[in-house]
Amino acid sequence: MEKHIPVLLKETIELLNIKPNGVYVDMTLGGGGHSEAILEKLVNGKLFGFDQDIFAIEKANERLSKYNNFQAINDNFINAKNRLNDLGITKVDGIVFDLGVSSFQFDMPERGFSYRFDAPLDMRMDQTAKTDAFEVINNYEYEDLLKIFFEYGEEKYSRFIAKNIIKKRQISPIKTTFELVDIIKESLPNKELNKKGHPAKKVFQALRIEVNRELEILEESLNNAIDLLEVGGRLAVITFHSLEDRICKQLFRNLSTIDIPKGLAIIVEEKPLITLVNRKVLTSGQDELDLNNRAHSAKLRVIEKNDK
Repeated sequence: MEKHIPVLLKETIELLNIKPNGVYVDMTLGGGGHSEAILEKLVNGKLFGFDQDIFAIEKANERLSKYNNFQAINDNFINAKNRLNDLGITKVDGIVFDLGVSSFQFDMPERGFSYRFDAPLDMRMDQTAKTDAFEVINNYEYEDLLKIFFEYGEEKYSRFIAKNIIKKRQISPIKTTFELVDIIKESLPNKELNKKGHPAKKVFQALRIEVNRELEILEESLNNAIDLLEVGGRLAVITFHSLEDRICKQLFRNLSTIDIPKGLAIIVEEKPLITLVNRKVLTSGQDELDLNNRAHSAKLRVIEKNDK
């Protein structure tokens, strides 16, 4: 199994401005890379790590077993604020979200995330969730499939793919990743099939986002995270998809500005809720791009919470 390499690790840790005695949260524990780097900076501080994937929790606990100031919590980050409040934690000094999928999820064929392996259609990060990729592909209406593929995958041949899925599943259920890959390939013109990259990539991405409600819960989770921050606390978010980054960019822009009507001659004393630590989004340098293919689409945004 390929080792998960955290993206933009150095930049994230530097911009979090970690306090040795602070309280920190890794909202997307995954392979534990960001968590380990944070723990290395802590002395008497504490780190909480969230992941809805029990396999990720187990792997992170193994990797971070030498740290007695780390606690893993098996839950979706949408519930992080309430779970921390239950533990008596109402404010924290820093939070990180790495919204990419962990490498081990792609590398475990039985999880059904990858178009590289033939496996049952699944794609659930939370293995106890009811909706999986089989449910979406075999029971969603044509209009819903079209919307998912076009909006979440930005797939321009969504119409043809959705139509062919409906046609095929009327004969028999579509059960595996390779069955779906074949339908996608049959739906695309030769000029698309001859392009670099896998023809099923966009549809598989869209399915994963739908199954795990990734965009649906992101904005609420970010607002909850900002509410958790102490004054001066920082939030770092790494995105890998244009829709994720757009949500972050718009939210952070709205919360970092005070809306004043044009031509109104007043002195503004009110501070915005947050300040943008990096006004220009950060991306990986060439050295990281050479070492880690996942880094090509990664974008890092960091904000700091202001005093009222």
